[in-house]
Amino acid sequence: MSVRQKFLLISFLTIVGIVAISYFWFPIMWLFILVGPLFLIGIVDIFQTKHTIRKNFPLIGNIRYMLEKIRPEIMQYFVETDTEGRPISRIFRTLVYQRAKNVNDTVPFGTQMHVYATGYEWMNHSMYASNETPTEFDPRITIGGPDCKQPYSASLLNISAMSFGSLSKNAVMAMNKGAKSGNFAHNTGEGGISPYHLKYGGDLIWQIGTGYFGCRNHDGTFNVETYKERANLESVKMIELKLSQGAKPGHGGILPAKKNTEEIAKIRDVKPFTDVLSPPSHSAFNSAEGLMQFIKTLRDNSNGKPVGFKLCVGDKQEFIDLCKAMISTGIKPDFITVDGGEGGTGAAPIEFSNSMGSPMRDGLAFVVNALNGFDLKKDIKVIASGKIITSFHITRTLSIGADLVNSARAMMLATGCIQALQCNTNTCPVGVATQNKELMKGLDVEDKAKRVANFHYETMKNLIELVHATGVHSPNDLKRKHINRRVSYSEVKTYAEIFPEVEIGSLM
Repeated sequence: MSVRQKFLLISFLTIVGIVAISYFWFPIMWLFILVGPLFLIGIVDIFQTKHTIRKNFPLIGNIRYMLEKIRPEIMQYFVETDTEGRPISRIFRTLVYQRAKNVNDTVPFGTQMHVYATGYEWMNHSMYASNETPTEFDPRITIGGPDCKQPYSASLLNISAMSFGSLSKNAVMAMNKGAKSGNFAHNTGEGGISPYHLKYGGDLIWQIGTGYFGCRNHDGTFNVETYKERANLESVKMIELKLSQGAKPGHGGILPAKKNTEEIAKIRDVKPFTDVLSPPSHSAFNSAEGLMQFIKTLRDNSNGKPVGFKLCVGDKQEFIDLCKAMISTGIKPDFITVDGGEGGTGAAPIEFSNSMGSPMRDGLAFVVNALNGFDLKKDIKVIASGKIITSFHITRTLSIGADLVNSARAMMLATGCIQALQCNTNTCPVGVATQNKELMKGLDVEDKAKRVANFHYETMKNLIELVHATGVHSPNDLKRKHINRRVSYSEVKTYAEIFPEVEIGSLM
């Protein structure tokens, strides 16, 4: 056999071999590619010791964890009704989105609320409702007591405390620009004043917590010089000293290490990429009289700007002691912010979030009654915050005795929040509560600023319409008698009965 013939024979046999291998082995190879990983997962499940269900049911047991991971989304989009979602129901989330986008926010076919269920609430309207055609939907109230030199004219609805760090820079800028265009205030949260709070010049309420971020020494104590520098910024209209907050009263703030970037650490004067845990109480004072003196220090070093404090009501005697200290020292805060145990936007231990602190309406009624009882309310404005979403929530709160309200979660929703419940993991998919640049870049500041301003305007417009329906002319004329609550199927009480008022000066 010639060399040429041998070459042709070898070539022929090679081709036949390749065809045979392809015919018989390719299906086996593809089967291995598809099934092999599952086989390996099963082997791993058998030998791992952390999860019993995976060990007892290799491969199939993983389905349980896959379903558990997507359970919140399944509940939110396919299971919950419009009125049963938690913490904010779909009916209220949708309302915020509609008003933020400035689209139709009316509803068809009547209420979805269970009007005979215990807990249902409504307002008393009047046969002599006001026929005035409102031309102004921005009623305001002046905050500043006798010792205040720079009173602030505040909107009745403002952005509640949320720090840069908890929120992304894009979210902070969107809220601040919305506050600027809508002429309402933006609370900085205890994380300090960032460049993003200042970029658009919106009115700021600078909140100072137990960590004294933005006005602290290296050991975490208060620094009056750095305080003075920031308190006198033009954008800072009021200073709020945070004693406690509704999400975790008595615990102190939490900034997870994942969110504590170098930029945030520089603003707060802490080490980057570490968990930042604020102390549960202040080091600058340890008594009621000490708090009053510290308020005077804050006011004097801000050239007389309004200074107040925020708390979630706990031990009621401690607040009574504060009222007595106001009288004995002659020093009064210009405002008091009452937060509720139902509040919260960021990270909090579940026991504190669920089972610590008075709910807002109970705490608010007590604070207003105490101030009236000691005849202090005339000089002190009361701000309320805690799950305030709609105009009815505002009127309900004003009727108890608040002068104005703050809202956090409604403003987050207006900024694009979808209630993914990932605020504490740095994985917020819409870029509101994250420091992940890839996620936050999707949040368009210009668009979301317009939505924040739209939500504020439409909510205040509806507030005026509700107030006029009751027959009064101003939101601050609302009384506890205007709100009803069903306490059983056959019994209804007004807020005046549920939260009895005290006579002015009766506790002196």
